[in-house]
Amino acid sequence: MQEIIVLEGEKMLSRREAHEHLAQQLALPDYYGRNLDALYDVLTEREGPTRIIIRHGNTLLSWLGDYGKALIQTMLDADRVNPGLEVLFDEE
Repeated sequence: MQEIIVLEGEKMLSRREAHEHLAQQLALPDYYGRNLDALYDVLTEREGPTRIIIRHGNTLLSWLGDYGKALIQTMLDADRVNPGLEVLFDEE
């Protein structure tokens, strides 16, 4: 059964808030490093089919700028490496 995780861009308005939201929604372990390298590692190592839906990605990008772009690119890179991971965008 595929796990569906929704990430809200409106809850990721700073680096700290972004990583807190990611840790909570993805149920990441306490040792999660709260940086892009650590995010890539946990996403590429994630087992089982997982669909991540990013809502309000434009809000995330407008608040985080280049870091937001890098965060989204990290998730897309992990999507390409992990066949069980799918990252989608919902701009409703």
